[in-house]
Amino acid sequence: MKSHLDLSDDTFERLFATAALDPSLFNHEAHLRLAWIHVNKYGVEQAVETICSQIQVFDATFGDGTKYNATVTAAAVRAVNHFLQKTNTTSFVDFIQENPRLIHNLRDLLASHYSIDVFTDSEAKKVVLEPDLAAF
Repeated sequence: MKSHLDLSDDTFERLFATAALDPSLFNHEAHLRLAWIHVNKYGVEQAVETICSQIQVFDATFGDGTKYNATVTAAAVRAVNHFLQKTNTTSFVDFIQENPRLIHNLRDLLASHYSIDVFTDSEAKKVVLEPDLAAF
């Protein structure tokens, strides 16, 4: 298997939740897909809670536990939710084609919401910081 897109949404969600997904398949796009699935199924707040928890487990299982970033994870879910409110697409592939900023400019997008660099800030990595420039 070459991509997370080779899996159905349900299979991808299940494999990730059980830390059975091949870690080479979990890239930035897959992170956004996980957010897309969870926001659609469970709503944004439950998606933030569940995905933060699952990514911590995934990082501890396949990494050294240092790659997880609480603020970036929550902000990415909220950004996906924001763009979902403006679309009628029913597939992740269509959604991401319609909203390429999420793939190519997430760092810049988050910089318009936070006055700090949430990708490198040590506190942002540990706890979810709320945006101080603009809400999602």
